[in-house]
Amino acid sequence: MASNEMAGQVVSRSEPESFHPPDRSAVKGTLLVFAAALLWGSNGLVSSQASPGTSALALGAAGMAIGGLLLFATTRGTTRFVSSCSRRDRLHLAVGAVAVAGFPVFFYPAVARAGVAVPTALAMGSAPLFAGLLSCFIHRSRPTNRWCVATLAAVIGCVTLVLGRPTAGGSSQDDLGMLLAVLAGLFFATYSFIGSQFISRGHASAQVMAAMFGGGGVVALTVLLFAGVDNLADARGLSIALYLAGFATFLAYRLYGSGLRHTGPHVATSLALAEPAVAAMLGVCVLDERLPLLSWLGLAVLGVGLLWLVYPDRSQRIP
Repeated sequence: MASNEMAGQVVSRSEPESFHPPDRSAVKGTLLVFAAALLWGSNGLVSSQASPGTSALALGAAGMAIGGLLLFATTRGTTRFVSSCSRRDRLHLAVGAVAVAGFPVFFYPAVARAGVAVPTALAMGSAPLFAGLLSCFIHRSRPTNRWCVATLAAVIGCVTLVLGRPTAGGSSQDDLGMLLAVLAGLFFATYSFIGSQFISRGHASAQVMAAMFGGGGVVALTVLLFAGVDNLADARGLSIALYLAGFATFLAYRLYGSGLRHTGPHVATSLALAEPAVAAMLGVCVLDERLPLLSWLGLAVLGVGLLWLVYPDRSQRIP
């Protein structure tokens, strides 16, 4: 017996303690969320090509209305999923749908009032904080120290990245625009949290996201009719709305919903902080923008925070 125990100890010691293979499910979830962030990061570049005078509210509402309804129509079993839900679950889905529609309705006007950089930082930087608070309030559980430190580093890096960039001539530090951006972050965290709750109970991520985004599409369509579609009648406005619908909504949120299955709302919203980094790099590569040293430093801090967030936790793998 003793010799067997000693043999077991020798075998366990022969394995390098520093090597901990990553969880394949977590890696898959990370890649899916990053892919969604890549598509979201193109929003600023694409929407900036709209004709002068184009309504930001109409543009965002059109993208969400078309993309959300398309997501609902192309996802098999969504109607059956909604009909099988309890009254309480349907209420949660309705709240998620309102939050889905609320994000573009608040985010794009915030960008129109205060520029792309600061509202993006506020919206994406506040989302993981709201997600953590929702998790604490609903589940009565405190986020891990690892998540808190990694998310704080990512938020600091995100803010440093965008604040270090030169402000465009037409943008200003508009207080209302900043408030709208923070509210957009709250909506993003809310529907991420609600979707994650359904997915964690075994429901298909595609059906959950399609149900919320279908409802969100109806709400956004109502907003679009109120805002007017006159500014989207030209070819450029229509093509931008179709891009936002097909890529930034339909494809991006299908990827994001699948990522939620393998991560969680607080981790996924933190990973979505990669969006400002993608937007900044697209500006450098496509628009030939130049980032100052402070922005590159923020990008590095953001990268460290995200890597720390997704790297396997050694304390959870060693008994």
